[in-house]
Amino acid sequence: MAEHYDALETRTHLARELAWMQALPLQIAHAQAHAPALASSLAGVLASEVNSLAALARLPVVRKQELLDLQKASRAGGGDVFGGFSALRFGAHMPRVFASPGLIYEPEGTRRDYWRMARAIFAAGFRPGELIHNSFSYHFTPAGSMMETGAHALGCTVFAGGTGQTEQQVTAMAELQPAGYIGTPSFLKIILEKAKEMGVALPSVRKALLSGEAFPPSLREWLAERGIRGYQCYATADVGLIAYETASREGLVLDEDVIVEIVRPGTGDPVAAGEVGEVVVTSLNPAYPLIRFGTGDLSAVLPGPCPSGRTNTRIRGWLGRADQTTKIRGMFVHPKQVADIVRRFPEVVRARLVVSGAMAQDEMTLKVESASVSEGLSARISEAVRDVTKLRATVELAAPGSLPNDGKVIEDARSYQ
Repeated sequence: MAEHYDALETRTHLARELAWMQALPLQIAHAQAHAPALASSLAGVLASEVNSLAALARLPVVRKQELLDLQKASRAGGGDVFGGFSALRFGAHMPRVFASPGLIYEPEGTRRDYWRMARAIFAAGFRPGELIHNSFSYHFTPAGSMMETGAHALGCTVFAGGTGQTEQQVTAMAELQPAGYIGTPSFLKIILEKAKEMGVALPSVRKALLSGEAFPPSLREWLAERGIRGYQCYATADVGLIAYETASREGLVLDEDVIVEIVRPGTGDPVAAGEVGEVVVTSLNPAYPLIRFGTGDLSAVLPGPCPSGRTNTRIRGWLGRADQTTKIRGMFVHPKQVADIVRRFPEVVRARLVVSGAMAQDEMTLKVESASVSEGLSARISEAVRDVTKLRATVELAAPGSLPNDGKVIEDARSYQ
């Protein structure tokens, strides 16, 4: 049995980066020509010069809230429902439109395996000729279609189970005997518990690809005790598959058709390898060419190759949310503001704003890692905090590497009792 979906998974890092850097300038030029919102954000950028990861890192990050705001503004004015981010228009080249919370509307194109899920489905153990029970939603959100189109690309048949109707899900599994399940981990647990309650055996279900929510080790072990090998993947409605788990179960391997950066929350600046930051994705999908899309999710790069033989970078998986905007003394403080303060001081490596105190008695402490301490540094940083946030804060200097590696730029440690 083949161990890898295709040869792309085992190519060298150099070959992968060369392929990306050949495709990236073309994608930038395509976005500028066919996606008005990106043409605006990339105004003045010479596409041919965006041919390295360093050059990519200099481009602006487009965050989900910005995408939502532009979509809403465009729709309110009777314009493009996608806010100028889609290179497709309604018609034969866009068979479906989906929505994620907000509402943010996403187009689905006609390209085979449009969301690129086949790679993750293969890594979870599914093979051509098998039947898959798909319990992701088929309406509004694209999850059901994401998985179905990936399964079809792999050569599998899909039962469109969707969500709810637990007894009917059990009956369908018992009668159709699928090789496995795709859906949320919690719903698989519900189905298995209902099957036990009904006295129905589900002997064929021996593997699962799980996403959409946390998959804790306790639930993984619970499934394993019932003979089911569960693997997870990380995908979004905006860019499709980002990373997937393999049989080695050591982090998630990045997909081959996205370029992923981990940046400091509130900025577009890549962090050091291993440091927790926001996941920023550049999609090579010409239909929806999102360039440096900030997912709002936190993760970190893992060192070394995957024991499965796949050579792409691994990440730790979902580690929380990057949007740590906090209301302090009646005013909102954003991670970007903390980043703006740090940029004013070359000797500052990293900073963390800690908000403490009881309700209505907020206290701000800016903890700063500094490579060197010059005279009056604390006072100057304190003045910068006041200038940027219009609030006062105590400044504490710390040695480089002393702050927690959890991606937090703003920590809300207040008591709400």
